[in-house]
Amino acid sequence: MKEATKATQLTNNDQQSAARSTTQKASLKKRIAFRVGAILIGLLPLLVFEIFLGAIGWKQLDGVKDPFVGFSSSRPLFELSQDRTSYEISESRKPLFCAESFTAVKSPDEFRIFCVGGSTVQGRPFAIETSFSTWLELSLQATNESKQYNVVNCGGVSYASYRLAPIVEEILDYEPDLIVLYTGHNEFLEDRTYESVKSTSPLVLTVHQKLSKLKTYSFLRSLTITDQRTQERSDILPEEVEARLDFRDGLEKYTRDEAWKSSVVSHFNHNLNRMVLAAKSADIPLMICNPVSNLRDASPLKSQNGDELSSSDSPSRSSSDSSSKLNQFQSEYQRLIDSDSPVSIDELKTLVEIDPYHAELQYRIGQAYQLAGDFENAKRHLIQAKEQDICPLRIIEPMYDVIDSVVDQHNIPLIDVKALFESKSKDGIPGRELLVDHIHPSMRGHQLIAELIVEEMEKRNWIEVGEGFEARRNESFDSHFQSLPHLYFQLGKDRLAGLKRWAEGKVTRETPQGSKAISPSDSSSPSVSQQ
Repeated sequence: MKEATKATQLTNNDQQSAARSTTQKASLKKRIAFRVGAILIGLLPLLVFEIFLGAIGWKQLDGVKDPFVGFSSSRPLFELSQDRTSYEISESRKPLFCAESFTAVKSPDEFRIFCVGGSTVQGRPFAIETSFSTWLELSLQATNESKQYNVVNCGGVSYASYRLAPIVEEILDYEPDLIVLYTGHNEFLEDRTYESVKSTSPLVLTVHQKLSKLKTYSFLRSLTITDQRTQERSDILPEEVEARLDFRDGLEKYTRDEAWKSSVVSHFNHNLNRMVLAAKSADIPLMICNPVSNLRDASPLKSQNGDELSSSDSPSRSSSDSSSKLNQFQSEYQRLIDSDSPVSIDELKTLVEIDPYHAELQYRIGQAYQLAGDFENAKRHLIQAKEQDICPLRIIEPMYDVIDSVVDQHNIPLIDVKALFESKSKDGIPGRELLVDHIHPSMRGHQLIAELIVEEMEKRNWIEVGEGFEARRNESFDSHFQSLPHLYFQLGKDRLAGLKRWAEGKVTRETPQGSKAISPSDSSSPSVSQQ
């Protein structure tokens, strides 16, 4: 009997304990629900204001989106025509862009592609008639698809990624079906500093970039930036590109500045992510092209001895030792250059060991390895020649890493132009076979890029080329090529000659009054145009 009573008491205690536990859980849920509700009520005004800003079409200032630089003013690339039937490249932008247009009202069967980038996209030294955007449109029209393909060229001379990001965001308003991005060569063009970024912690920059997606945050921040823009700031750029090489003695202003170069790479990374995320938020496919450079036939534009050789800052090296080593290097280097007899690889290797940062020396030993048939070492040194060029008009290797990272992170298509040109080039080293200068593809090169994009579109089942596609495409290519007037090719040749003079710093235009001359201590650097 006692055991039964005891069991009953235990059962009652268990029931009471379970009831208390249930009550506590219900109470906890109520407290959590209350706090969540209070937070949501507190955020409701922000949500309403966010929706309001979206409804009225409020646009963020570029300086709000980009913590690295801003622009003194900004106008859209396209504007409505007078009859309001089409969008056209704004007259104010035509000095750097070719004339382009598309209908204001998109037809149901239209597939609209925007190609965005610098002068490579524009087709320099020629124009958009032989750019990959035109060959892409002709290729797509040769498929069995019943769609109306329209490829719009948004290639701006000397436009770097930070100037392309606002254009990509503008394009999203024009009902694109695909965006093709080709950028990377123009990042070292304009004078700009990154002092405001250097003084800001990486955590703060990351938080800023995340919050900048909210219109409310950007609106509140724009109230302070508007006032700041009335003052002279080193990170505010003019509305259009002002490249160093556009002016007299522009090449002389290039100096070695590894800290500035690192900031440029970080800025490039920010810009690529900004454009990719903008396209993703609008559910628009975006492809990134991997740019190609001429390694074989493009010598560095400016060489400079490494800091360790030309400076006595290192505690392990006295000023006299540094000066003696530098004099020895320069004397031996000049002797080899002036020599009438072939220079041996061993002699060049000795100098490279003394100073591996001299771009022209890297180029010469790369050429020597080419002649010797050692193409692996040749390519390695030719890449170093590009990397050590004090006037970097070609994309540098860390930027390739950025492109790979962005593509992998966001799972977007990579149009590997670099790998394509390497596969089509002698010994895997891109040169004048497919490039007319340091970065610009030949007409055949542009056709290959278009073919690569079509292959990627087909692989992703965006198009179906159908039987007989290649024959139809090649016939269309030939017909278009034959339709181009002789003057078109002559103008291209003249423009190429001018481009080479410009890249060598042989322009005579004076620096505009008020422009800031940048010194190495400013942690800023060069600019370059015509790209």
